[in-house]
Amino acid sequence: MVSVRTLTVLLIALACLMIPAASFADSSVDFSNIGGTLAGSSSGLTLSGSTLIAIIAEGSPKITGDLGTVAFSTGALTSGSSLTNGGTFAAGGTFTVTGNGTNGVPSGTLFSGSFSGPVTWSLVNLENGTHSYTLTGTLTGTAQGVSVSGVTVQLTINTGKNYFNGSTMISGGDTTIVGSVPEPSTVAMLGTGLLGLAGMVRRKLHS
Repeated sequence: MVSVRTLTVLLIALACLMIPAASFADSSVDFSNIGGTLAGSSSGLTLSGSTLIAIIAEGSPKITGDLGTVAFSTGALTSGSSLTNGGTFAAGGTFTVTGNGTNGVPSGTLFSGSFSGPVTWSLVNLENGTHSYTLTGTLTGTAQGVSVSGVTVQLTINTGKNYFNGSTMISGGDTTIVGSVPEPSTVAMLGTGLLGLAGMVRRKLHS
């Protein structure tokens, strides 16, 4: 006769085998920011004082308002002789999205990570002879304890006919992070199946 302990071990082992087979879906969250000062030199760029103004989570309504802050720092310049004409910064640094508890957004860190690859700093020459810059980079980090990856694009204000001289303002930015989470239906089916199996075992033991 099989003991209760042996059957319990078998149930746990079966659960462990079933979990990797569960289907997963990519769940994305989009953060929008505006304003703030982008400053730096060949040692790296730093964004401070930028306001988080919108959050769009997949399957949820858009949340807007003064929701928190977005801040980051890059690694050092790796290509490009000066920042006026654009260049590339090294991976690393920091990237943090913080909520302030407004409109249902949690108070505290929403995303914490760093740049996972080279950060591109691009000069945009406009037809009227004025200029702006874009910063683009990929990210890795954690959101609510889950490992995620993402990308950010930050657009500076029009600098007129002048070029970046060490400090400028951010016109707007967008950061999207993606993490794999179990499908709710899969988790429900897995739980129901294991409960049913456990019931069958209990009935077998008491028969």
